[in-house]
Amino acid sequence: MTKKLHIPAEDIRPLATGLGTCIATDKITVAGLPVRFMYREDPIGQNDSGWRFLAGTESDAYMENAKNQGAYDVNILANCDPSIVPFLQAPIGAAFQKVEAGGTFEEAGDWEPDED
Repeated sequence: MTKKLHIPAEDIRPLATGLGTCIATDKITVAGLPVRFMYREDPIGQNDSGWRFLAGTESDAYMENAKNQGAYDVNILANCDPSIVPFLQAPIGAAFQKVEAGGTFEEAGDWEPDED
């Protein structure tokens, strides 16, 4: 099943090209919510940028269902929420959050990804 992005293909502009793929939740790509949490972890494949994007309203149960997220070109996410673009060159281990809806990104402090 192909998911229908909330941004029409003809409206996708080159905002962050050549960065590879990322993982994002459907709340951003399908429902159109803004990114409120983004982090970069070790890539899991050759084309993976390591970036992960969340709307910040995802429950644990929502995140555990792999059908609620997908792999996308980073440029798609930049078009969904252009406010991520200035942070895309951050190194692996970086994490940013918007504390307030409509606010600006700030470092997420002592956040670390879960160890599997």
